[in-house]
Amino acid sequence: MDIMVMNKVQDEGSNVKAFADSTVDASLSWKDIGWLRSITKLPILIKGVLTHEDDYTPATIAVLEEVVHAVKGKVPVFIDGGVRRGTDVFKALALGAEAVLIGRPVVYGLAAKGETGVKRVIEMLKDELELTMTLSGCPTIKDITRGHVITNCERLHSSL
Repeated sequence: MDIMVMNKVQDEGSNVKAFADSTVDASLSWKDIGWLRSITKLPILIKGVLTHEDDYTPATIAVLEEVVHAVKGKVPVFIDGGVRRGTDVFKALALGAEAVLIGRPVVYGLAAKGETGVKRVIEMLKDELELTMTLSGCPTIKDITRGHVITNCERLHSSL
């Protein structure tokens, strides 16, 4: 009996899919946001919107500017995903993000060195962001503009 249970666990891998299936309600839709707004005055953050159509999963930085333009300042746009360096924070701010969330690097720091690791990760991101700002002539966050970055799409167009 124990051998069969062990084989079953091994066959299911890490069970990430099962966890995701059990925690994400596939029936949720944009109508549910209206309902939620009707019962609370708290701010509502919607995670995972990648395009105005929201029908594919490109890199978050690649579609950030599209999302910023689509919401037209009606809601704040935060980026959550793909941030590993201070330069990533700089690019996200230049492309219109109002905040940059840094989940995975913090988890890595925590796993490596506990609280000290988390502090070091945040310190490294801050130092890298400040260096990038200095090299770009931006004394404050407000000085970071769209003109400070060239996207891959723009790079491709300029090479044609």
